[in-house]
Amino acid sequence: MSYYKNHVFFCINEREDGSQCCAQHHTQEMRDYMKKRSKELGLVRSGEVRVNTAGCLNRCEFGPVVVIYPDETWYTFIDKDDIDEIIEEHLVKGNKVERLMVDKQI
Repeated sequence: MSYYKNHVFFCINEREDGSQCCAQHHTQEMRDYMKKRSKELGLVRSGEVRVNTAGCLNRCEFGPVVVIYPDETWYTFIDKDDIDEIIEEHLVKGNKVERLMVDKQI
């Protein structure tokens, strides 16, 4: 069993050659935002959620990516509204946000 109910990893990798990478989509800012909102909602304090930074997750073709374990759910996102939806639906309610799931876009 996972130590955290939900362990979230944001790819913030930046490619030196300028090719497609998650960092081009402000992923550090979005990670910081999710971490802040999770704290505000008491999810971090209760051990429900841990939000971390990851290097390259090798899913660059999907734009910015975040993966949530132990569910192994991969999401892409555009803005804070998408992050809020992932927090509310997946992290709080336990429902996957199908419209943002990477595997649904293959």
